[in-house]
Amino acid sequence: MLKKSFLILSILITISSQLNTVLAQQKLNKTLDDDNSKFTNIGNIGLTVTNFGTIGHGFSLWPEQPSCEYPLGSGIEHIFDGGLWVGAFLSDDSTGSNKLGPFVTTGAVDAASVSSRGGGFEFTNSPGSFVEERSSLTDSPFFNPHAVSHQDFVMDYTDTNKTLNNGELIIGHNPIGIDVHEETYAWNFPFANFFVILNYWIKNVSNKYIDSAYIGLWTDTVVRNTNITSPRIGGAFFNKGGNGYNDSLHIGYEFDATGDVGFTDSYIGIQFLGADKNFTNVNFVSWQFRNTTDPNFFAPQDDIQRYQKMEGFFGGNNRYGNGVDPSTLKQPSNRSILVTAGPIKSIAPGDSVNITFAVVAAKKFGNDLPSFDTEEQKTNLYINAGWALRAYRGEDKNGNGVLDPGEDLNGDGLLTRYVLPAPPLSPRVKVIPMSNKVEIYWDKRAESSIDPISSKKDFEGYRIYKTNTGFDLTSSQNLTEALVKIAEFDSAGNNIGFNTGFDFVRLKSPVTFPPDTTKYFYKFEINNLLNGWQYVYSVTAFDEGDPENKLESLESSLLAGAVKILPGTPPTSKDDIKVGVYPNPYYGTAFWDGKSERLRKIYFYNLPKECEITIYTLAGDVVKRIKHNSQSNGADLRWFETFSKDGKQKMSGGEHAWDLISDNDQAIATGLYLFSVKDNSNGNIKLGKFLIIK
Repeated sequence: MLKKSFLILSILITISSQLNTVLAQQKLNKTLDDDNSKFTNIGNIGLTVTNFGTIGHGFSLWPEQPSCEYPLGSGIEHIFDGGLWVGAFLSDDSTGSNKLGPFVTTGAVDAASVSSRGGGFEFTNSPGSFVEERSSLTDSPFFNPHAVSHQDFVMDYTDTNKTLNNGELIIGHNPIGIDVHEETYAWNFPFANFFVILNYWIKNVSNKYIDSAYIGLWTDTVVRNTNITSPRIGGAFFNKGGNGYNDSLHIGYEFDATGDVGFTDSYIGIQFLGADKNFTNVNFVSWQFRNTTDPNFFAPQDDIQRYQKMEGFFGGNNRYGNGVDPSTLKQPSNRSILVTAGPIKSIAPGDSVNITFAVVAAKKFGNDLPSFDTEEQKTNLYINAGWALRAYRGEDKNGNGVLDPGEDLNGDGLLTRYVLPAPPLSPRVKVIPMSNKVEIYWDKRAESSIDPISSKKDFEGYRIYKTNTGFDLTSSQNLTEALVKIAEFDSAGNNIGFNTGFDFVRLKSPVTFPPDTTKYFYKFEINNLLNGWQYVYSVTAFDEGDPENKLESLESSLLAGAVKILPGTPPTSKDDIKVGVYPNPYYGTAFWDGKSERLRKIYFYNLPKECEITIYTLAGDVVKRIKHNSQSNGADLRWFETFSKDGKQKMSGGEHAWDLISDNDQAIATGLYLFSVKDNSNGNIKLGKFLIIK
């Protein structure tokens, strides 16, 4: 009996330990007022942001929501979680008298410290608060004239509470006395769709002076392809990262050193962009997930150690290249990285500091081995970080923090940040899938675009792109690379481009597609497509360029107007048209299938607009009943969830996909099957058969 009781106790302890781990990972959802439902999706990076000071979601929302996915829709994740860190002393006056501390408020900490820190989530928000979305795009449902970028997220939180909104104690939290207003910015421009800017206003709401403040962005970066390796495997998912730092750009980064190499050819960077108060140093430090005796990589356990890490000193000089050997960080491990700026000498009660970081993603460049970290491979990372810095500086072209003569582009006498050169507006696009072809329509709003730098109408032409058959089955999807230009039309009568004019694509009169009221002025048709395969089409607009301001021709976003379609037969109720199945016979595995039973598919075609499909065995047993309408099309199958991601693909309306899974949730066996299609509009029934060979 004693042994049995001990066994039960051991099981309960194990379950309790596992439950605590799960609860710790789900601290991101810690109160009803926390909002972690928002993520950037306007460009090519999907970053979750929250109203409690964190980025990423610890894969608690994976795979439904990206944590930090790049390219968007690829399944390649780059951040487990991260958050704002603020460390400082408190004093009675600006001279630093009666100094207390140091204290560090953390948005999140590495999992090695979760058990002793209550998750390290020390920022809270007001009841009923949420993350507000805004957009500078006039046709966005979130359009707001105060928006800075194509997709702003705006949120507020504080470190002044010692408990969460539900009354739970924040263990070990020593409030500094700050409120934080955070705004994040993302753009769809192809030269700016790979970074998210995190802009913080940190206000002293205490009656003490904040002294010797360091402010940083901490992240548990991890670069892995979740289509290849699931994050649910545990520690082995996280210990493959290599790290580095570029001091001139103030960017710390991670890459995949030994994990899904070849399927994760990207960098993730954490970049300091600037602050509005004087500081001395920008520091980059790193430490291991599992503690080590090496003080340079020892995970800080309390506020004193965290502050020392923010300074770049903990048991020695922990700064990159000065106490830390850069070659050591290139070896695979599970590390945290922290980029900080400071010290800011004094922040008086009621005063604020504005400080800005960026999360920057990039594809590796060149032909070196994917597991390497060469200077050539970092070419795109540095270019992308340069664009993030350019976005931050805005009118401040030379980065000196002063509005010099010739820099005041809008003439308001103020230094305006976040001003980027702009290509023409993205055309509104309508793509209609048909049998073995598509028709592409677009409007002409791009032709009225005015460049914010030159203040000129500089529209030049349009480009049409498509993906090749089967691009979505690759393990490392990158839509911007997969889209191939198939046509270009530009203004005639100048020395730019091909001078084709627009007669070939211009309609005699504009068309509309009710209830859509958009007038479409252009049409381009593509034939000889394969029914049932997914393609992506995009129409962009490009400008003349601006030699005066040394700007080459800029092109609108490839992704903003991208449309996923599957050609197929349109709905029909004609008696003389037979319903059918393809491929027939189906051989397992068909080329478009994935790697599991639930990633198979066949199509029923020539279907009525609304009907019921019933599949039988030769013995007459019902295998599957499918209700079809021109909007459903079977797009809820696992195949589309895996290879279409956003679920916005357009189908022809007369076809329906099936994954060969029965109503009893079983994969069907090899054999000949019969099917019937009942037209709901008139009751007519058509019959057919198909062969499955596995």
